[in-house]
Amino acid sequence: MLRAVLTAVLAVAIMGLALTPATAGEVEVLGVKFATEKEVAGRILKLNGVGYRKAFGFIKVYVVGLYLENPTGDPEEIINSEQVKHMVTHYLTGKATAKKLKAGFIEEITGCNPPEQVARQKANIDLYASWLDKDMKPGLTSVSTYVPGKGLTLEYQGQIKGTIADPEFARMYYRYNVGPKARKTVRQGLLGK
Repeated sequence: MLRAVLTAVLAVAIMGLALTPATAGEVEVLGVKFATEKEVAGRILKLNGVGYRKAFGFIKVYVVGLYLENPTGDPEEIINSEQVKHMVTHYLTGKATAKKLKAGFIEEITGCNPPEQVARQKANIDLYASWLDKDMKPGLTSVSTYVPGKGLTLEYQGQIKGTIADPEFARMYYRYNVGPKARKTVRQGLLGK
């Protein structure tokens, strides 16, 4: 009896050790792994949540993770807070052409924000859209980082495209990802729900 108990305890301990390195410090969604912490702009950010987008209900388009200095489930806090914010988007399809990405970005950011802001930020919206200039393929990434006092920077397929300094544009950008009109699977995932 004692031997059976010791064997069971040892088996559980070995299983625990085997699982820890594979699962510690990361989250996996649709086959993409996200570290639970990252150092960005000299700050330690925590993974707030991971969302995804599918087209037609079955084509996996991308998985996106949001990192914040101060994690929160409050979309208004994410949109308006002056903290370092970092989003990493991993593409899962070769159907995300530059033309579709540009048009989709403009449509979604304008549809998720008040018309008066869209009018004020038209030049910045068009500038950001112009940076989406290459087709995406599985494994390629788009990374956006907001640093207070500096602005929102886009790194696209490993290349820094530029920075938009106006904080209003950054608020619009985060509203289109976590605001009330954002895509549900993206919004809920990034909010950690």
